[in-house]
Amino acid sequence: MSQVIDARPKPESLLARVEQASRARLRIYIGAAPGVGKTYQVLEDAHQLKKQGVDIVIGFIEPHGRAETEALIGNLERVPLRRIEYRGVTLQEMDVDAVIAREPQIAIVDELAHTNAPGSKNRKRYEDVLEILDAGIAVITAVNVQHIESLNDAIARITGVRVREAVPDYFLRRADEVVNVDVSVDTLRTRLRQGKIYNVEKIEQALANFFRKGNLSALRELSLRQVAEDQAAKAHDYREREGLEQAAIPEKVMVCMASRGSAKKLLRTGSRIAGRLASDWYAVYVETPREEPGRIDPADHATLMENIRLAEELGANVVKLQARRVADALIEFASREGITHVVFGQSARSRWDILLHGSVINRFLSEVRGATVQVVPLPDD
Repeated sequence: MSQVIDARPKPESLLARVEQASRARLRIYIGAAPGVGKTYQVLEDAHQLKKQGVDIVIGFIEPHGRAETEALIGNLERVPLRRIEYRGVTLQEMDVDAVIAREPQIAIVDELAHTNAPGSKNRKRYEDVLEILDAGIAVITAVNVQHIESLNDAIARITGVRVREAVPDYFLRRADEVVNVDVSVDTLRTRLRQGKIYNVEKIEQALANFFRKGNLSALRELSLRQVAEDQAAKAHDYREREGLEQAAIPEKVMVCMASRGSAKKLLRTGSRIAGRLASDWYAVYVETPREEPGRIDPADHATLMENIRLAEELGANVVKLQARRVADALIEFASREGITHVVFGQSARSRWDILLHGSVINRFLSEVRGATVQVVPLPDD
């Protein structure tokens, strides 16, 4: 007997198609470091689109004093910036309301990771971009790979620099296109020596630090990987939107957060794994009786809230479990949800302490067979 297969798209797929078609498009140019040519590429695109009759404006561009960039802006319309007085200094920020009121088809917004001046409508520029997109205006923007939140630990390890301004990974997942702008390490260092990236007094310091050949090679690799992972995720989303079959066993990632102590490193690791697998993921913590509201230490509660905010920014589904024994709750959740990848943190504990109180990780490994477990070393609190 032949089998009849219903090839009609599911209602969820139809809804996803409608939402995809109706939302404003976002294109992000990503590069390994300043000076690779992201802003130049953005402006070249803008002129090409203008020639094609597209109504395009500049919401914000930062020429960094480069004559070439100023010249390339040319006759592109620039929406006047908003002036903000702060501690006796006049700062200029993108005027989000003015961009939206202008109602162009596309807005150019440079320096995506920028933190806005106090008194601005939004704290971060990527939040400005989201508001513009919500108003139905497409955006072309640019960012360096070191500003991606989930790469923060990797960047610090490679360069020795802890980047403070970050763009959450969910923002990149919102993009319709992520395009890598790449040049060779030697070309980039030559541009730096020619004064095309920083002022003369900063050149030698930059060459000896952030712009070392080893750093730039590693950053280029991270940038290429980021774009490749983005393409994999978009292919996954496309198949889902079109009602096409995905992998027979979908991967599921779980990060286990303690109710105290920073979980930033764990969450960034989980976000990267989930990105590679093009999957949803969970940030899970267990509230024991001594950690209930009113009983948890205020400092621990503040850290927990900070961990939850970062998890949400990275795109995790945050789950709170309540149990007397942490291991029991995590094992039950992982089994119920079919978790395939788990990330634990391992602080430095003495062998005696583990023997006396037990190890959640050891319990988990002994009872959950179908999951890959990654243990991330954590500094002492």
